[in-house]
Parts: sequence; structure tokens; C-alpha cells
Amino acid sequence: MSELNHVGLWNRCLEIIRDNVPEQTYKTWFLPIIPLKYEDKTLVVQVPSQFFYEFLEDKFVDLLRKTLYKVIGDGTKLLYNVMVDKSSRTTVNLESTPRTIIPQKKIIGKEIPQTPIADLDPHLNPEYNFETFIEGYSNKLSRSVAEAVAQNPAKTIFNPLFFYGASGVGKTHLANAIGTKIKELYTDKRVLYVSAHLFQVQYTDSVRNNTTNDFINFYQSIDVLIIDDIQEFAGVTKTQNTFFHIFNHLHQNGKQLILTSDRAPVLLQGMEERLITRFKWGMVAELERPTVELRKNILRNKIHRDGLQFPAEVIDYIAENVGDSVRDLEGIVISIMAHSTIYNKEIDLELAQRIVRKVVKNESKAVTVDDIINVVCKHFSLDTATIHTKSRKREVVQARQIAMFLAKTYTDFSTAKIGTLIGNKDHATVLHACKTIKELREVDKAFRAEIDDIQASLKKQG
Repeated sequence: MSELNHVGLWNRCLEIIRDNVPEQTYKTWFLPIIPLKYEDKTLVVQVPSQFFYEFLEDKFVDLLRKTLYKVIGDGTKLLYNVMVDKSSRTTVNLESTPRTIIPQKKIIGKEIPQTPIADLDPHLNPEYNFETFIEGYSNKLSRSVAEAVAQNPAKTIFNPLFFYGASGVGKTHLANAIGTKIKELYTDKRVLYVSAHLFQVQYTDSVRNNTTNDFINFYQSIDVLIIDDIQEFAGVTKTQNTFFHIFNHLHQNGKQLILTSDRAPVLLQGMEERLITRFKWGMVAELERPTVELRKNILRNKIHRDGLQFPAEVIDYIAENVGDSVRDLEGIVISIMAHSTIYNKEIDLELAQRIVRKVVKNESKAVTVDDIINVVCKHFSLDTATIHTKSRKREVVQARQIAMFLAKTYTDFSTAKIGTLIGNKDHATVLHACKTIKELREVDKAFRAEIDDIQASLKKQG
């Protein structure tokens, strides 16, 4: 159809819309819309921003649907051309949500063939599944939420699902397990696991090759998108901006997002606030460092799966002395087996001790919260009871924040538990303390030296 026709069609739509909304609403939300073309039963309109698009879809979806049906008829589709970068006049096309699409009547002998979307390699690791993910107190909540999402992707309140925790605690394993289970239950769903680093490389290549729209359209076709190590987007503004639009499109169209990070959303520096806000829309779940009992169970499971036999005392020793990472535990088992095979040595406590000493940096006894409080208070010449009071004196507040930061660094406790043990504070206070101390360390050399002194004193306690 000619330009006159698509402009004329939209003007007829505007006449109906104007009669159904207040005049100010009409001027604010409908007059700025520019009709671009009408072809293949699709009306393309340009809107000034992503927010504009989201607002229309959220508030006026039924009005748009009924108006399109009345003016144009059955089978009409609405496509938004959204301005994402005004300086470069960059736009992306976003489909209307299914609610605004008029059902297509079937015409015998005249059905328009649909182009099938090519099969997609989800890039999942099949070994990372729920069967091989060992549950314990430190990951029970995260696992429960993960299983709920796997059973009903995008149908639970856990969207997006944001896992965070230190390296090696099982975030990647659990994210993959969700994807693997979804592919088992819903074979037609397009599931994709991708690291944040690879996403960034792909985006950079698309800019260089002038294929950014293809890149965006591909990611907008995914049903379950898993992004690992999202913290790597920090400071990369253009990548963040593009992901923001992809995130919005997927979330608004009922697709599941699963993200992992080495820190909580509130601690993500160099990340746009609008992204951080969206990360917190669904469920933010922490995977804590595994407890001793969980570490024993992980070891027993791996040894059993590999058809090996370790004495109980060897398993206990490894679990009690290798605590930071599940990967470290598995690496120790491999090292012990290699030494046993190559040197024809029996797997015993002496061999385990020798291997562990080479891997674990500090074999001293575990640091407790009481140790931390004592060392911090001694450093600042404070009575240990002071740290538990409601005092807002600067030196007390800082000592309390440092104690919380060190407790998060040296213990297996959750932020909620740390808050309870240090001043009876809540989870948010501990997160804020960790962020404050980390930032101070990065910008203040004298403060960093002070923290180093406290940590050196802690090591002597061990």
C-alpha cells in the first residue's frame, strides 16, 4: 500500500482512540506515534523510546487491539519501531505482545506459510543437571527456586532469576541445570546459555559488521536466556544499553531470564541503575560457600560417580580443609587419584594432606565472627560490646562495617546471619557495609593499608 494508505489507516485509528481516552493522554501518548508502513497485514509505527513502547503495551494494549481490529480487520499485526539512540538515529523493531495481535482467521487454501526458526544449540553442559547438583543448607533455597523455574519457565514470580555468590559455589551448574531440565520438558523452547563475555564479543562484532539489528533480533527470539557472569558488563555502556532492550523485550513477552554474578545486584559497580533495578524484579538468590557437611556429600557423590574409593578419614580431611569452592574439591580428588596412580601409592590421609597443602593457601583454623570482632575492636581500641550497640559514632559504625565485610570474606555465613551476629542488623545493612568498605579500599590507600593490617592480625589468630 502507498504512504497515503498507512498514514490514512493510522489517522482513522487515532479518531477512535481520541474518543476513548482523555485529551491530555491522547496528546502525550498517541500523537507522537508516527506510522511508517503497512504491508503483509502488519502496521509499523515509530515510537520515541523504549519506555514509550513499554507504557503503551502496559496501559493501552486492549484499546490498540480493538482499534486495529475495527479499522484494518482480522489478522492485523502491530510492530513498533523504537528509537534506542537518538544521536545516531538507531532503531530496533519490537513486536507487540500477543494480546495486541488479532487472531488470524484460517482461509482454506490461502494460509500464509510460517518460516520456521532454525534449531538452536543451547550450549548447555549436560553434566550440570539437578541430579549432579548436591543440595545442602547453603544452596537449598536457590535449588528450590531453580526447580520451580525449570518446571514452569516465565510462569513463576522468579523472572528474572538472579543467582550470586563467590566463584565455584555452583551458580553455573544450577543455571545450566535449569536449562537442561527445560529442554527435557519443553523440547520446542529456544534455550540459550551464554557467558556475558561472549555476549559482549558478539555485540562488538555485530557493530563492526553493521549487523546489530540481526544480533538483537536473534536474542529477542530466545525463550529462556541464561547469561553467566553478568558482572562482566560493568563499564561497557553500549553493551548494557543493548542488553537492556533485549531484557525488556524478553521479559515483556513472557520469556524467562536467568542471570548469574559473583556479587549481589546492589554491589555491581559500573552497571546502569535501570539494569540493576530490573535484576531485582524477580528473585535474587545467594549461593553461599558450602558447609563442611555439604562438602563431604559433594566429595562422596563425585567419588561414587567416578567409581573410586576413598577412606572416610580422607573425605573428612578434604572437606574440613578445602572450603572455598566446589571446583577445588573436585580438583583435589583428581590430584589425589593422579598421584596414587602415577606413584603407585595408596590413597590415605598422608597423601591427602600432602596434596591439600599444595592447593590450599592457608591451612590455619577457620576464622570465626568472634575472632573478627575481637581483632577489629582491638585495632580501633573499642570494647567488643560497643560493636553490638546502636551507636552511630563514626568510629563505631566503621568498625562494625569492617567486621561485616571481613565476616563475609572469611566465613560461610549468609549476609542475614552475619547481620544477626554483628549488631543484630539486617541483610541490607550488611550488603551496604560490604559495598562501602570495598569502595573505600579502592580509593583510599591509607584505609586499604589499615584493612591489610587487620587481615594480617586475623591470620596470626589462625
